[in-house]
Amino acid sequence: MTTELESTRRALRDAITQAERAAELARLLDAAQAKLAAAEQSADEVKALAEQLGEVEERLEAEQAAADKLRRELAEQRFQAEVANWKLSSIKVARWNRLGDAIKSGKNNPMRLAKGLRGAAKPVKRPIAPKRKPVAADKAKDERPGAAFQATSTIRTLGGASFKLRPFRVPTGPNTRPHLTAAVIADPHAEALLRYEWRQTTGFTPRDFARVLPLEVPHLLVVESVTEGPWVQELTGEPGEGLKALLAWCAERGIRTVFWHTQGDVADYAAAAELFEHRFTTDLTVAWPRLQFGVQPRVHNPLPLAGGRIDRVLTLDQLLPGHLRYPDVLTSYRWPAAADCPPGTPQWRLAEIAACNTPIGTEADTRRAHVALRRAYGMGTMTERVDELLEAIGLPSARATLDTSVMLPILDPFLMEHGLAQVAKQSGVSQLIVIGPPEAELRARDVLPDVEVIYRRPHPAMTEGAMLDAGIDLCEADLVAVMDPRDVYGPHYLSDLRRAFLFSTADIVGKAAFYAHLRKPQATLLKQPDAEYSYLPEINGATLIARRNTLRELGFADLTEGWDEVLMRQCRTDGIKVFSTDRFGYVRVRDEDRWLLGAAHLVEYGSAEPHALI
Repeated sequence: MTTELESTRRALRDAITQAERAAELARLLDAAQAKLAAAEQSADEVKALAEQLGEVEERLEAEQAAADKLRRELAEQRFQAEVANWKLSSIKVARWNRLGDAIKSGKNNPMRLAKGLRGAAKPVKRPIAPKRKPVAADKAKDERPGAAFQATSTIRTLGGASFKLRPFRVPTGPNTRPHLTAAVIADPHAEALLRYEWRQTTGFTPRDFARVLPLEVPHLLVVESVTEGPWVQELTGEPGEGLKALLAWCAERGIRTVFWHTQGDVADYAAAAELFEHRFTTDLTVAWPRLQFGVQPRVHNPLPLAGGRIDRVLTLDQLLPGHLRYPDVLTSYRWPAAADCPPGTPQWRLAEIAACNTPIGTEADTRRAHVALRRAYGMGTMTERVDELLEAIGLPSARATLDTSVMLPILDPFLMEHGLAQVAKQSGVSQLIVIGPPEAELRARDVLPDVEVIYRRPHPAMTEGAMLDAGIDLCEADLVAVMDPRDVYGPHYLSDLRRAFLFSTADIVGKAAFYAHLRKPQATLLKQPDAEYSYLPEINGATLIARRNTLRELGFADLTEGWDEVLMRQCRTDGIKVFSTDRFGYVRVRDEDRWLLGAAHLVEYGSAEPHALI
């Protein structure tokens, strides 16, 4: 009986303790729910404030644009008033006017007439014609391509939730052909594709082109089949008088004229198009020469957003709501983990998304994204399209190239065949500088029959850095690449690296993110996977490709191991930009490397090539 009573008491005590704990948990739960509700309310308030801020920023930008327009119009009115006063003053001092005044005032007085005629015969200094002054603005105007073409919409909404993005900064200058000036009438999309290809004049209207274009007379006029703006009425249906006057103005000055049909029914523009010297189209059903859209490397590239990607797959409608300006479209391209595009999406749209390294489909597959990026560039860039245009209309297209000299230092004769085979895979190699054993010269000419081969035999004690320093003066191409005969390079390795010079501002490009294979443990490693597409303090020397003049100024340290570390330190000292590209196309191969084992992620035990060479 006593035992049962004690057990009951103990059970009651446990029950009371548990009840107290439950009450405390309920109290804590209530407090947590209250805090959660307060946090949700605060989040809603922050979201509302962010939306208001975005609206205020857009209104402010619109007001600034209106103020700039008014400022320009006022300045123009003042200038026209100065011109009118100058013309009046010029008339007053003109000899014929002064003769007329003398005759009129002296017609009844011969003495006054003679005196007036003598005065009118004397030369009088004419007033100086006024010059159009630059319009004062709140900030100095940046005339580089893209300076006034920046994203403004930073808020995106998905399923009722708002996301604040850090907009993609559209790059400014330089352009591909600074010697060439084009006057362009185009919608924002085509204007964005063309603005980096030449010095571009836009924004003129049927009323003011005769005032704007003489400030920098263009070499050619390119007019797109626009669907918005002041030129639409001039181009559709019966050609307008403003268009006819513009084309006549160009004809008087020998300026070539090009009509580019990219959208709309060609019949709507047919009459206007007949007035141009040259006509091109993107429509396969139209019997004009083809000029398709191409990706523009300056804006369609894998440079990421500052805030990274959202961990979602978005449909095309979610990705590109209808209100976005084209600079904001460039931000959206880089935002999702993947873009699910429906059948019938225009090919140029798919290419632009792929060129921004965004996977297309329902999964975020980085390997497929890289292949799609490569394919998008392979379909043609706007630089190549403009080359076609200029060739067709008879204008020169002088521009820098991406021709490459490869330096291959061979310290171990047993690596000669492997090293030459890696170079032979590459495209765009115009010159090979091989420094190694005597048999390397003939073998290199056999393996690379279409490449200029320059051979140098090293001194017995020559380091790899000394070989490279001797080879740099022999290079003649615009770009110089260093390849290591120990490593494995994929067939797209050099073309992938060269692409970075089209969109980055770096003088040296390479890989800080790369795969490595260690033979003894048979381990495949991935070094610095987060270092893709970014400016970094250093890259792997065996993946280096640089502008020739930059390497000549820097030189190479007299070292076999570590010459690249010295080079990177010199870059940091001199302020030379170094850019790391993707992780693919290259495998660093060593027997063992304790430093690499401690600094890289283990992928698997096995070959690295299936992971790296895509």
